[in-house]
Amino acid sequence: MNTADLGLPVDVPSTALFTDQYELTMLRAALKAGTAGRRSVFEVFTRRLPDGRRYGVLAGTGRVLDAVENFRFDPGVLGFLREKDIVDEETLDYLAGYRFSGDIWGYPEGEVYFPGSPVMRVEGSFAECVLLETVILSILNHDSAIAAAASRMSSAAGGRPLIEMGARRTHELAAVAASRAAYVGGFASTSDLAAGFRYNIPTVGTSAHAFTLLHDSERDAFRAQVDSLGGGTTLLVDTYDVTEAVRTAVEMAGPELGAVRIDSGDLLLVAHRVRQQLDELGATGTRILVTSDLDEYAIASLAAAPVDAYGVGTQLVTGSGHPTASMVYKLVARAESADPKAPLVPVAKKSSGGKTSVGGRKWAARRLDADGVAEAEVIGTGPVPDELAGRQLLVPLVEGGEVVAREPLDVVRDRHAAARAGLPLSATQLSRGEPVLPTEYAQLPSGS
Repeated sequence: MNTADLGLPVDVPSTALFTDQYELTMLRAALKAGTAGRRSVFEVFTRRLPDGRRYGVLAGTGRVLDAVENFRFDPGVLGFLREKDIVDEETLDYLAGYRFSGDIWGYPEGEVYFPGSPVMRVEGSFAECVLLETVILSILNHDSAIAAAASRMSSAAGGRPLIEMGARRTHELAAVAASRAAYVGGFASTSDLAAGFRYNIPTVGTSAHAFTLLHDSERDAFRAQVDSLGGGTTLLVDTYDVTEAVRTAVEMAGPELGAVRIDSGDLLLVAHRVRQQLDELGATGTRILVTSDLDEYAIASLAAAPVDAYGVGTQLVTGSGHPTASMVYKLVARAESADPKAPLVPVAKKSSGGKTSVGGRKWAARRLDADGVAEAEVIGTGPVPDELAGRQLLVPLVEGGEVVAREPLDVVRDRHAAARAGLPLSATQLSRGEPVLPTEYAQLPSGS
């Protein structure tokens, strides 16, 4: 099944109102002033990584491409804008025919990024680019935050599989996006069927404590589950007494029992005890899955435990304490006039408090050391130095309004694994520290 053909995962007429009102009022004023048609360049970047994080993970690009394609103002949406007197008739006429016809470049999805990295560049008229600000930031900020947390967790897991189980801890639609971002970051599967349907992510799940409590005894519950799902199922063993539950589980399923799940208690201690008991009962191949409010630190603390897989919910879908990537969408260059041949001039906000930005249409490249390990993120405008020409990071995503870079999610997931592996080893440390790569700015010319 080609899941890209399924369209949006939500039943909405368009993504056009996934925006802030001031995008439309800016358009209204620019149309009146005659500046709406000026060629413009917007860039998405973050000024800093979340405190203590060593790298960011770009996720959500594929969803951005869907959102841009579906950014349409249908009669119902236009009627709402007219009724609320948000825009005038001239603006409504423009919106009725809106189709993004510009170009979008960006880091490939799954790539890592650092402060200042121009992870996405949107080019076209001011009118068509400014309208996309909110929806692009909404997607990239959410998905990149989840993917970064997932990446840290998958690194801490040391190759043991991770299951995304956070649907009940976030908005029902955000849960689908979170599953996708977690898969990009290294998770192996999800409990959320909507994510499995929309993005073809492997789905897993067997039973909760309610199923055990439904039956007259734990033995009856285990027997019912094994009769239905087979001996390879995963039995939840901490509803009552763990030791007794493990014994009963092996009796019901036999030594070929697939797995047991532990959802409470001192996971390190309990996992060791359960592993010993399973081996004594002859269930040497039965795996141990642990859940219970895990984050990357808890996962790392279980590295020496006989744990085969982890299920993560709350901490994952909330970005493990950092629910946004703090990305911004800034105008960095615009034409001197509405003439298509007018040259671009760099523009930048000048502000105190750390909110400054760097003007100019930028390129980005990652410089490697003699051993092929990344050593710096280099950003500049104008010609790319010959030594960095083969290391450029931005690729075309949309050309003339047409999407040119859709790709399977497994490709994105593999890309992230390779990008993370190309960083210095300190990138995977969980201790607080600065970004693992410095951001260097090549000399920026006065124009671009």
